[in-house]
Amino acid sequence: MTQNNDELFRHLIQGVKDYAITALDTDGKVITWNHCAERIKEYAADEIIGKHFSVFFREEERKADHPASELKEALKSGSYEEQGWRVRKSGSEFWANVVISPLWDESGKHIGFATVTRDLTDRRSAESEENLSVRALQRSEDTFNSMVSSVRDYAIFVISGSGNILTWNDGAERIKGYTADEVVGRHFSMFYTEEAKRH
Repeated sequence: MTQNNDELFRHLIQGVKDYAITALDTDGKVITWNHCAERIKEYAADEIIGKHFSVFFREEERKADHPASELKEALKSGSYEEQGWRVRKSGSEFWANVVISPLWDESGKHIGFATVTRDLTDRRSAESEENLSVRALQRSEDTFNSMVSSVRDYAIFVISGSGNILTWNDGAERIKGYTADEVVGRHFSMFYTEEAKRH
């Protein structure tokens, strides 16, 4: 990604007002932090970058290793979604809708996770759990997918636990030459030579 495009992408992430958008490394440590994440979770970027995302969970969930299980499920299934209580820096809690998606580089190597979190505390009492989950998940996925689709200098795609391609952005199409219709559902090994597959 060129410097100008990289800056535009950062502005895009920072400009999102209702979604806390973060990237985690493969171990679950925070590596990016947008303004909405700071507003919802109360940490400044320099306070949270480098820390494990388990700090947003209740103590009993951390003891049960629930944060790690979310990442494992996202990696296995291609994404993970849940609603539940999350903890702010102050110790106060908020009801969150969270979507976690693994990130892969163009060679198929797992490089981290993207998380999209929305504070639904005010709306929780006004809407049924079932309707809230469906609408909030759709909004989170739509926001994340629209941002990923707009990136043209990186090939970004989601792979299922069995290795099948689930999503395909414009950058992947431009760099690899395949349309989404040609690759979605196929195994990512299609990008390797026969010799590489044997190794």
